[in-house]
Amino acid sequence: MQATAIAEAVNQGRTRAVEVVRAALDRIEAEDKEINAFISLNPRALDDARAVDERVQSGETLPLAGVPLAVKDNLAVKGLAATAGSRILENFEPPYTATAVARLVAAGAVVVGKTNLDEFGMGSSTEYSAYGPTKNPRDPSRVPGGSSGGSAAAVAAGMVPLALGSDTGGSIRQPAAFTGVLGFKPTYGLVSRYGLIAYASSLDTVGPLAGSVRDLALALALMAGPDPLDATSIQKAPGLWPLKPAPAGAKLGHAPALVERADPGVRSAFAEFLKGLKDAGYELVELELEPLMHALPAYYLVATSEASSNLARYDGTLYGRRVAGADLVDTMKKTRAQGFGPEVKRRVLMGTFALSSGYYEAYYERALRLRRKIAAALAEAFRSVEALLLPTAPTPAFKLGERLEDPLSMYLSDLYTVAANLAGIPALSLPVGTAGGLPVGAQLLGPALADGRLLGLAAGIEERGLLWRPG
Repeated sequence: MQATAIAEAVNQGRTRAVEVVRAALDRIEAEDKEINAFISLNPRALDDARAVDERVQSGETLPLAGVPLAVKDNLAVKGLAATAGSRILENFEPPYTATAVARLVAAGAVVVGKTNLDEFGMGSSTEYSAYGPTKNPRDPSRVPGGSSGGSAAAVAAGMVPLALGSDTGGSIRQPAAFTGVLGFKPTYGLVSRYGLIAYASSLDTVGPLAGSVRDLALALALMAGPDPLDATSIQKAPGLWPLKPAPAGAKLGHAPALVERADPGVRSAFAEFLKGLKDAGYELVELELEPLMHALPAYYLVATSEASSNLARYDGTLYGRRVAGADLVDTMKKTRAQGFGPEVKRRVLMGTFALSSGYYEAYYERALRLRRKIAAALAEAFRSVEALLLPTAPTPAFKLGERLEDPLSMYLSDLYTVAANLAGIPALSLPVGTAGGLPVGAQLLGPALADGRLLGLAAGIEERGLLWRPG
């Protein structure tokens, strides 16, 4: 069932939150041995569900009453481990809850567990986790995408109707596309980052994954808004809830030169989706977005530079894993060598190099200039169209292990997603077709704070039967 339908049933007394959550836990027990979507489960989940039932019975109407919620394991939940998929934080239990999670829990959602991810969010396949890879429920021989692969897989497998992920360069949208669900990356700052373990602070966002646009919109509306605990949080975007499906006829831009860089199967599914939109009455406009051709290298310079700075705190002196050495420096070296996985080490080294004396201007500063050009190109495009359309990923889900020895091919999975993070704009991945029997996603991108408009457009597209659904 969808989250909104579950909440309605619990609020009306047709079922109880404890029954819904018990069914979700049973489904996780049955399915997750194969999928490995969860790192840990919440031992308090049934007690939390009973508390929701008590609130409903006392007369409260809760927007997410009894909805089982999966939370990516780089978001803090008080009393539960927050590992970020890393051995360096395997024993870290935060004494606080992330604002985004707390707002959903206050609305009646019940956290059932913490989901698997690429370590510290650094990856596109959920294979760089210290807790083993997650498998794609649509084809267990393939990856679910990353880094929010555990959250996407949990929704796709029907374990939960709603999950939270984080998106630094596509980590919500790309796994949504690979698993055939919906994923939303909000405007930067719309959802508080308090309680999110940082990867790249100027790019990180928190957003939902679900099976319908309506569920995404409700979750986003509940999470959004200013937070005194996050200085980068901004006002709530207009029109998030109630969701208003937009009529056909919107002017949508697309960039054929960018689409040509995708796999033939993805190109074919995307072209079929565009044809369906045109037949339904949408106006399609071809655009030249040349700066976006260079978004990937700009992203990987900015993101790794910020990662180098953010991950400096994991040194074995304050919290997390500590490997004793001969002296303080040796302890730091051993802690980081044994605590971090290979991809995290690679990105920290890349970022440290880009920030080092003599290279800062050549790499990091040039990436920032390109970032501004990408944001300007997108802003200019939105003067003539309501939203942009791009494939979410250049390929369907690839085989487990296929790209682990080729980091560049792994990074290319983010080809179409990173521009939205660099510009700080909202983007939504929708399942629109298949290639070789595997789901293919398409993105809607909109201007900053147009999150509500983007959701309305997506709801209209969904209403017209233009989205792919598993048969």
